[in-house]
Amino acid sequence: MLSFPGIGAQTGARILAEIGEDRTRFATAGGLKAYAGAASITRASGKRRYVGRRFVKNNRLNHVGHLWAFASLSGSSGADARYRRRRTTGGWRMQALRRLFNRMLGQLQPLSARSL
Repeated sequence: MLSFPGIGAQTGARILAEIGEDRTRFATAGGLKAYAGAASITRASGKRRYVGRRFVKNNRLNHVGHLWAFASLSGSSGADARYRRRRTTGGWRMQALRRLFNRMLGQLQPLSARSL
């Protein structure tokens, strides 16, 4: 867990505590992302389409995820490039951090799906 950029001892402990020790709890990375509130929600009806953030989520995991994403900006040039790319296309700061957190959770999911 500490090999990820931006994760310290307290951040890693909080992430592991919120995800839990049941490795089969989330079958896919999408399930973990939705639980954390990092995945966007899409509502479509007819010609209208809304893509926005989730309001129902694990708030503690979401908060530590934003801290993780923000701390990874200084520790990883790839994370910083992804964040800057999103910001230059017109995304807000929190949108860019949420997308970065979403990406990092996708990389974390194979670790949580492994058996002990």
